[in-house]
Amino acid sequence: MTKEITFLTNDDLDRMYSPPGSQVMRAIKTHLTEYHLAYLEQASFFVLASGSETGLDASPRGGSPGVVQVIDDKTVCFADWPGNNKIESLRNIVQHPDVGMLFLFPGLDVFMRINGRAGLTADSEVLELLKEGARIPKLAVVVSISEILFHCGRAINRAALWKPESHIDRQSVPSVGQVMKALAELDEVPAQELDQAYAKGMIEDLY
Repeated sequence: MTKEITFLTNDDLDRMYSPPGSQVMRAIKTHLTEYHLAYLEQASFFVLASGSETGLDASPRGGSPGVVQVIDDKTVCFADWPGNNKIESLRNIVQHPDVGMLFLFPGLDVFMRINGRAGLTADSEVLELLKEGARIPKLAVVVSISEILFHCGRAINRAALWKPESHIDRQSVPSVGQVMKALAELDEVPAQELDQAYAKGMIEDLY
């Protein structure tokens, strides 16, 4: 028997939670400050949230520190480097430009988030700003900032995310090759071969 679940309304939430403190609201800005820039210079990983009428996407993005570059105090950009070629977030941006960017900083118990409106460009000056060595991306995502804020790191500490003892034993879960063999129904390909190709691609096909 399926349990029937009662879902809450906004009125329910208002009764359950106190409003955010005034200092939290005052700290939300619509432009970059020196404090945001200091974190962006160190940023190497974020998750890009996007959506359209057909669905939602959360896409991990990573690179060297400074993976997101600043155009001006209300505009940032980042490269689109090779992935699985589903390019769902890019198609979402074309249809519906609202995005969120959630930054994680290894070893720090704080998040930063940028909300804004994004567009795609192949402008040579922007691509030059984002190149890695001699490698230049096919395109860049440019985000006009609507708000930028810092989040507390309670979730990081609850998960003990940066502690070595929290690292998952690879043998405790199916390997990527085993997962792909089963879910993509690749009966003719050994899981070990898929694992080897995956490991090679994760190191050699970054750009």
